[in-house]
Amino acid sequence: MTVHQRDWDAFMTRAEDGSVHMDLAVDGITCAACMGDIERGLARLPGMRKARVNLTSHRLAVDWDDAETPPEDILAALNRLGYTAHPFDPARARQQKDETGKRLLRALAVAGFSGMNIMLLSVSVWSGNATDITDETRDFFHWLSALIALPTVAYSGMPFFRSAWTAIRARRLNMDVPIAIGVSLAVALSLVQTIQHQHHAYFESAVMLLFFLLVGRYLDHNMRGRTQSFAENMAALRAEVAGRIAPDGSVRETPLSRIQPGDLVLVAAGERIPVDGVVEFGTSELDQSLITGETRLVPVGVGETVYAGTLNGSGSLTLKVTAASSGTFLDDVNRLLETAAQGRSAYVRIADRAAQLYAPVVHAASALTFLFWLVWGIGWQPSLVISISVLIITCPCALGLAVPAVQVVASGQLFRAGVLLNSGDAIERLAAADTIVFDKTGTLTRAEPELAEPELLSDELVRLGARLALSSRHPLAIALARAAGVREPFAATTETAGQGVETLWNGKTLRLGSPAFCGADGQEVASILSRWPGASLIAVALDGEPVRLLALHQGLRSDAREVLDHLARQGYRLEILSGDRKGAVEEIASVLPVSRWAAELTPADKIARLEALKAEGANVLMVGDGLNDAPALAAAHVSLSPVTAVHLSQAAADAVFLGERLRPVAEALALSRRARRAMEQNLWISVIYNAIAVPIAVAGFVTPLLAALAMSGSSLIVTANALRLRLGGPAIDTDPAKAGDRAASPLPPISQSA
Repeated sequence: MTVHQRDWDAFMTRAEDGSVHMDLAVDGITCAACMGDIERGLARLPGMRKARVNLTSHRLAVDWDDAETPPEDILAALNRLGYTAHPFDPARARQQKDETGKRLLRALAVAGFSGMNIMLLSVSVWSGNATDITDETRDFFHWLSALIALPTVAYSGMPFFRSAWTAIRARRLNMDVPIAIGVSLAVALSLVQTIQHQHHAYFESAVMLLFFLLVGRYLDHNMRGRTQSFAENMAALRAEVAGRIAPDGSVRETPLSRIQPGDLVLVAAGERIPVDGVVEFGTSELDQSLITGETRLVPVGVGETVYAGTLNGSGSLTLKVTAASSGTFLDDVNRLLETAAQGRSAYVRIADRAAQLYAPVVHAASALTFLFWLVWGIGWQPSLVISISVLIITCPCALGLAVPAVQVVASGQLFRAGVLLNSGDAIERLAAADTIVFDKTGTLTRAEPELAEPELLSDELVRLGARLALSSRHPLAIALARAAGVREPFAATTETAGQGVETLWNGKTLRLGSPAFCGADGQEVASILSRWPGASLIAVALDGEPVRLLALHQGLRSDAREVLDHLARQGYRLEILSGDRKGAVEEIASVLPVSRWAAELTPADKIARLEALKAEGANVLMVGDGLNDAPALAAAHVSLSPVTAVHLSQAAADAVFLGERLRPVAEALALSRRARRAMEQNLWISVIYNAIAVPIAVAGFVTPLLAALAMSGSSLIVTANALRLRLGGPAIDTDPAKAGDRAASPLPPISQSA
């Protein structure tokens, strides 16, 4: 993709301090060493303030002074380092991931099919060498093997060859360099030995080596590829057009890019607000739960500020625009998201940390082995055979499979527990968590409100109100009708925007709506709220009858107390961070074993608290569902989101859990700890294998064939160890008898300055 000078402004954003920010998609990143090469290389450019690579998405975020370094120089510097880059485009990034996965899968299929056929020929040669095979037949089988192996290695080895050549051209090493050298030397030496009519050739070693490596590479790519771009999911809440009011009073749908601050837009009842603005005309109620975490519908009128992404309730609104296509609350959330994600991308996975040391050690061992035996005087060809054996036997098949194999098995176990992974390193992050921060609304509580006193449904007037609720789109009315299980609405009703709905029943006026609309007594309202702090009230009134007041709140998930008790017993620190009202959060905190809680927090406040916890050395698991939680989900060490969450929050989270229960959160933590132990065991198996095998290979007791068999054996061992995760009993113990029946006392809120 060629970007002309006049096009750069479309990809850059300028900060208040004068620096420029740009996101780039970088091709050629294979491991953590690449991340360090890029960040250190760009740090040497004049005016560079920050360069951060996201190892999972291969996305590079740079902040620099463009007066000192034009953007073309950044691309040129990356090219000198051996990488190609282009401005980040979510759609193109997703397409490239899909294409890469297909290429790896095709290469894997070709290597597997060819490897099986070459092994059949090789078995014939091995058995024939021990019996009565003729030289002509052996040569014929070797040439058949070469005919299969050469195009197979050229095609299936391309991912490794391309990466290795890029690294060598940039004068650096990565894990693919020894792979490319080992495979190329094995094929070249086998071809020479075939021409010389030797008894042995090692085509099967090269092909099977590629097969096992491609298995690990494809599994790793598949896990990494599940991570989605935040930018792709912003469209779920961002409108593309708005009803702009022209000077003559007509309303036309206009793209947001053509709407300017000061314009008037019309938002009908039930629509999502497309812009940030101030109400000029109309009254309504807004559902801000996805934006602020506020559970109650918020009444708005003339002069009040509203935000893009909130859902308009029962009345139409005329807004004066303050921000439309840029600078909205949604844009602020997206900026916080990307900043948080870049900060978390510094995390380096277990396998990547091991890989940083691998390449130089392997090259040195192989080169020294060749020189030693050459000086010893056995000749260049035998010396090369021993050197190739060292390269093959130390090839990172076991290392390449150690983590992906566990990830695949563990992700299957997590799926059965109701957890879907978004991020390739989510398991390792979950295993390291020691502090759990919960959002309240829709996370600890159910997404829909429910009656605080369901026994009131036996009241005949309340059931009449529930029938009337069928004629309203108000969330509280919908919840009341669902709780009562009524099916028959009244024939004729009248709705007053933002107030309620009424009808005639036996000659009397029946009303359902706000306490004021139904004429409820203020003292009675205060009494109900004192018993149910944080609840929302809906009233039912009938001429000549006392007003019935119904409290609706978001009840706890069915196993919330049980699961949090279990997590507390496991030693996790528990907190609640919510954008909801203090009373609503305090009510929930008073019955759960949480250590601290805070209410009425903005997205920036939540990130500030997570940063404070990080400074204390905590590894935080954030569990949340709202748009206001998305930056915190990205900023936390690891994050989970319920399947009912807004799309942006699901994308920001490392995993999504299904169902109404919280048990999958505890299951995910328990399974991840077991999986991390399996990963570490696999890496130790790889280390012990190399510690035993390498000296034997260096001593010349191993041929490339035996080296390939030993390498394959180590891969099978780590795979079998990963499969052990399927064994064992329940991942968590949530025995209510151990949890006790005590009610936790109210706990102190977190300081808002935290």
